[in-house]
Amino acid sequence: MKRTRDIRREYSYTQLRRADLADQPLQQFQIWFEHALANAVQDATAMALATVDASAQPSVRIVLLKEYDASGFVWFSDQRSEKGQALAANPQAELLFYWRELERQVRIRGTVSHVSDAEAEAYFHSRPLASRWAAATSVQSQPIASRRQLEQRYAELEQQNSESVPRPQAWGGFCLFPQAYEFWQGREGRLHDRFRFTRQTHNDDWLIERLQP
Repeated sequence: MKRTRDIRREYSYTQLRRADLADQPLQQFQIWFEHALANAVQDATAMALATVDASAQPSVRIVLLKEYDASGFVWFSDQRSEKGQALAANPQAELLFYWRELERQVRIRGTVSHVSDAEAEAYFHSRPLASRWAAATSVQSQPIASRRQLEQRYAELEQQNSESVPRPQAWGGFCLFPQAYEFWQGREGRLHDRFRFTRQTHNDDWLIERLQP
């Protein structure tokens, strides 16, 4: 226990001043995201997705960002999954990007909707064939007796669909429309820089506040 308490490091990569911020949070996200990609941050598209289900039970998991623009942040998954069921009951969620090498994190909170079937279809068929077989094999988050049973399903599907596989009806995309962003930059002595953008209207009018660390 003592060893765990003693694990710490200083954050000294850079600072974040009010003057550094873009006027629009999407632009600020793009600046940081492109910087993460340019600096070879591992899994820069990975984001924690937090949801709350109909029983007020929270859950969080990692998903991968596939698109983002003024309409929102998009990822794809099985709608029968735990996250799919939670979002069906309560379409509010938060995303968290953590770029360790840059000592930065971005939180994005908002309302989630489904992308169109056409968008889901196009993305599904852009994926590697093995990924499509896996999506069609699995009823995500549901129990299964053994790994062997899952692999048998996969092998059967591969044999039946050696060149292609139809998109499962339950497999689709989700889009989070942001209502708030928070940009966090680690600083020495734990006096971190934090700025929150809160949407004031449906348009691009945002309240910008510095938050205490």
